[in-house]
Amino acid sequence: MTDDLTLSPPSPARQVRFYQLLVAARKQWFRDALSDALGKLDPDLVKREIGDYVPNESQRILAAAGIRDEHVFPVPAVIEAKPSLVGYYRLLLGAPQKTFYGGSTGMGRFKSMEELGAVSKQKVHIPAFCRAMAKPLSELVKQIPALTNRDLHELPLLTFGSQLQGSNNTQIGKTAMKEVFVAVTEIVGKYVVKATDRRLTLKNSTGRTVLISLSHDPDVSVQEQVGDRMHHRVAIEVKGGTDVSNAHNRAGEAEKSHQKARKFGFIEFWTIISKQGLEVGKLQAESPTTNHWFDIAEVLARRGGDWDDFRQRLSGSCSIPLE
Repeated sequence: MTDDLTLSPPSPARQVRFYQLLVAARKQWFRDALSDALGKLDPDLVKREIGDYVPNESQRILAAAGIRDEHVFPVPAVIEAKPSLVGYYRLLLGAPQKTFYGGSTGMGRFKSMEELGAVSKQKVHIPAFCRAMAKPLSELVKQIPALTNRDLHELPLLTFGSQLQGSNNTQIGKTAMKEVFVAVTEIVGKYVVKATDRRLTLKNSTGRTVLISLSHDPDVSVQEQVGDRMHHRVAIEVKGGTDVSNAHNRAGEAEKSHQKARKFGFIEFWTIISKQGLEVGKLQAESPTTNHWFDIAEVLARRGGDWDDFRQRLSGSCSIPLE
């Protein structure tokens, strides 16, 4: 018997793009980021602050469940070590950004900490944040029976997934650009003297000022002040799409942006794009101006050969040592 049904499941492109953002989120808002911060802290300091900020009843419940208090409750030392973890505790609470940072909550001042991973002038308010979060998180601990580490791992994903699902392709692309900018911030962070959500100002090894900016055409630019002139060092295009059949169009879009950047005087042109299942040679045919190609999943995950290459080249372009 012949089955003449025509079945057309949807493309995995959207889910692959979600994956790219998920691996980036692990470095900012999930347990990987929390473990990284805790690994750099004095455990005695964290323990003292737990005593100050975590209600006794919640401590008893978590101890009985074999769960570390700081995996549920923020304390100042942890937030100062990794400011983006504001997002971890927000997601654990199940609060979308729009709700959490809405005007009536007073939490809006902490949004830049979640997104940029920088404390800046909000450091003085971190203790108040930890005290305020203790109350709803205590209710979470008391109202979920037999809370487990698996629950703590999966509950934030529910809110994060909903957040991504509600985003259109354009918004997801903008998110990918921001996540690349955060990765860049991690590479050069030690040399940053001023930071906003769209620009980093560095002092490099020669004492010169370097500007790394998030914009359009190019998506990310690296410029160096030499005397009274601004030298345009690197133009970076970020293409977050994942549909293999459309990859050449994305490379062509990068080429158009690079051509504009070349007219402004930029001398290097990098493209961050999904390289999986593609031959770089064919991408190069669509964007001959691109000097270097980097896989976006590796850059966002901060691992792999492309990530190592990206770190080295960015450090060199900024004239700073690679940490």
